[in-house]
Amino acid sequence: MLKCSTSLWSADLANLASEIQRVEPYSERFHLDVADGHYVKNMLFFPDLVKTLRKQTQQPFEIHLMVTDPLAWIEPFVEAGADSIIFCFDAAKDPNKVLKAIKSQGKQAGVSLLIHESIELLEPHWADLDVLCIVGTAMGIKGATMDLSVPGKIRMARDVIKRRGLKTEIEADGGIRRETVPLLHAAGADYIVPGSLMFGSNPAEMRQWLASL
Repeated sequence: MLKCSTSLWSADLANLASEIQRVEPYSERFHLDVADGHYVKNMLFFPDLVKTLRKQTQQPFEIHLMVTDPLAWIEPFVEAGADSIIFCFDAAKDPNKVLKAIKSQGKQAGVSLLIHESIELLEPHWADLDVLCIVGTAMGIKGATMDLSVPGKIRMARDVIKRRGLKTEIEADGGIRRETVPLLHAAGADYIVPGSLMFGSNPAEMRQWLASL
């Protein structure tokens, strides 16, 4: 069954503590997007806020760094309570260095690939990837439609993981809707990053539907 890394960006931002508690039973982990206003034209979740939210749940926090210098933000978010850190592959001058830095802190490490980026870019890095996040929309934008290339990219990643006997988890982020989730499930995704799909509906009913796929 698909698991949920629930995006807090889509929660009621004025009531994050209660929103976390409302969907916690239906979320395997929480996905927190971090934007610095440079890599994407948006600003989201900073370390002090993450540290405060960390007290609200025992579920793991997955930090998605949408920043120009991911290496600089690893330690602040580890100190804030991150359990895993994903960074945008194209934002890192040396992806291997960033992956090693995350893992040296005892945290799970991952990368996110943009729509136009191919699975082949990951060839030197598979052994260090705990999570591969396949982004299906333009970065830093909510409510967009998932690009049709995403299921195929997931299938390609699943094939590499299977052939090499890896434990890398595949996560689909962006355009997570009732009509796209079955495609992601069929393609072999392990996790989805639901936003409005979780917060904009009855989460118990949504998880029942997810289990029926």
